[in-house]
Amino acid sequence: MKIKYLVYALLTIGIIGFIGYRIKENKSKSGDSKDQSGNIKSMNVSGIIVEPQTFDNNLSLSGSIEANEQVEIRSEVSGIVERIYFEEGSSVSKGQVLFKVNDLELRAQLRQASTREGLASENARRAQLLLQKEAISQEEYDLARADLKSAEAQTQLIQVQIAKTSVRAPFSGKIGLRSISPGIYITPSMLIANLVNTSKLKITFSIPEKYATQIKKNTSLHFTVAGSNKKYSAMIYAIEPRVSVATRTIQVRALAENKDGNLLPGLFADVEMPLDIIKDAILVPTEAIIPVQNGKKVFISSGGKAKQVMVETATRTDASILVLSGLKAGDTLLTSGIMSLKNDVPVKVTVAKNNI
Repeated sequence: MKIKYLVYALLTIGIIGFIGYRIKENKSKSGDSKDQSGNIKSMNVSGIIVEPQTFDNNLSLSGSIEANEQVEIRSEVSGIVERIYFEEGSSVSKGQVLFKVNDLELRAQLRQASTREGLASENARRAQLLLQKEAISQEEYDLARADLKSAEAQTQLIQVQIAKTSVRAPFSGKIGLRSISPGIYITPSMLIANLVNTSKLKITFSIPEKYATQIKKNTSLHFTVAGSNKKYSAMIYAIEPRVSVATRTIQVRALAENKDGNLLPGLFADVEMPLDIIKDAILVPTEAIIPVQNGKKVFISSGGKAKQVMVETATRTDASILVLSGLKAGDTLLTSGIMSLKNDVPVKVTVAKNNI
């Protein structure tokens, strides 16, 4: 029994000693941030002096490259493919015949319709002579004229159908892989090939609505594509006249020359869109910005103490961000240790050169 009480006593003494040790440690740690007078020690931080500068406000966006013109080649009439006049992957000219559908039946119908038209024309001529002699009524003459008009329309309809058997390129461009062979029976629903014009390309991208007033037609921009460091130029030629409710963006389209054929439709483009040049811009390092629930904040040094300031930001680059409000020229912006800072904490600032 005595051993049992002895063990309990030792455990109790050990627990009390541990608690006392932790209290002492906590006091020691809390005292580290205070000097001998009991005042809170100053934190050593880095900072820069905010200076206004000229800023070429560029907006980085993602876009897609599309062919200037593209169309799926199909036949308007059904029939047997008689001959194909293009090679896959080749360039074709506007109006060039691409393939021919057999039109023997249509030509037979055309001869039949032409015969009926000739007969109707002769009947209308005779009816006119008889009407002049008052041998027939005006109504009978009108019926003869109506028969002639109907026969002429039928002839024209068949001629149009025959013209449709020769499928022509609607514009100059490069034709893709064909899905037909001579002798195959085709219908209007069958895809023959794709025709694209890539001598010029469209770059389509969207910008946030807040930049809507800064986008103008005929504005030049630059873009790059994956796998190449070359910068290509384009010019804005069309702007969507409304804001998308779902994305709160405006769609913009630019046109780029592609005479060497290096760019292909379907590629993604990294667009660099120039906005207004700001002469007295406030730029700060991105690491100085702290996202918070209701916006963004920074810390500045004021009277030897850290002061929290809410800021409004805009364009962001790799190393800096444009501040629209909250900071002014001459402020000492804190750039290090900001995650540990609180309002009114004494700070000792080492001012570095502003290299932004």
